[in-house]
Amino acid sequence: MASAHELEALAIDIAREAAELAHRRRTEGVAIAATKSSIADIVTEADREVEDLIRGRLAAERPDDGFLGEESGAESGASGITWVVDPIDGTVNYAYGIPAYAVSIAAVRGEPVPDRWEGLAGAVCNPVSGELFHASAGGGAWLGGERLAVNEPVSAAGALLGTGFGYDPATHAGDIARVARVMPLARDLRRIGAASLDLCFVAAGRLDGYFERGLNPWDHAAGALLVTEAGGRFARAELTDDPGRPLFVAAGPTLFGGLFAAAVGS
Repeated sequence: MASAHELEALAIDIAREAAELAHRRRTEGVAIAATKSSIADIVTEADREVEDLIRGRLAAERPDDGFLGEESGAESGASGITWVVDPIDGTVNYAYGIPAYAVSIAAVRGEPVPDRWEGLAGAVCNPVSGELFHASAGGGAWLGGERLAVNEPVSAAGALLGTGFGYDPATHAGDIARVARVMPLARDLRRIGAASLDLCFVAAGRLDGYFERGLNPWDHAAGALLVTEAGGRFARAELTDDPGRPLFVAAGPTLFGGLFAAAVGS
């Protein structure tokens, strides 16, 4: 059985290679391959090519592991470990040339369902900045060789918060109402467009907290581990007005309770 540190090292190596491919394809020009949940939620050919690279590397290195990817779905394994992968998180940013997108790779133990898995290792790489965030269970969260820690406590000026909105226009009113409830806690709000980077920024103290409804497992698998290993908290809540699209909140311990309550509306 591989250790969490060994899984982290593999995630780092593959994330770096996948990020180089994503960046190279972006410089060559982006082709729109299809749409996902709505016309705004696009898939590029690069998404598929990058995920194929990651899946191939993992199959060669750890053939008994499971796989859950945004583009190619789930495949069970015999080892009890599943790799949860977003080949390009922030596809719209990627398509528009906004330099805020990332490759996210995580190894989890147990069923590939967020409330039932244990995060073991993760890596998130921004191909444009070259920054590679990584963590392992019990091993801390890191940006290169710098150990990360959440902001604790938050400045008296208020919290710098990140969020995101879903692509379905029918959900936007609820998202805006949530922002209104949260803003009394905030000095300002950031909308970066890549959940994995938002979570890494909480871990690195670049954001004090983050909240968003409707994330998929591959959006947060690596980033959530980074937050908790950096001393923060990460949790989800089911919303009565939007069943099946839970809310996710991440922050340092002091901010977390108030942010969670405001975001949920309790």
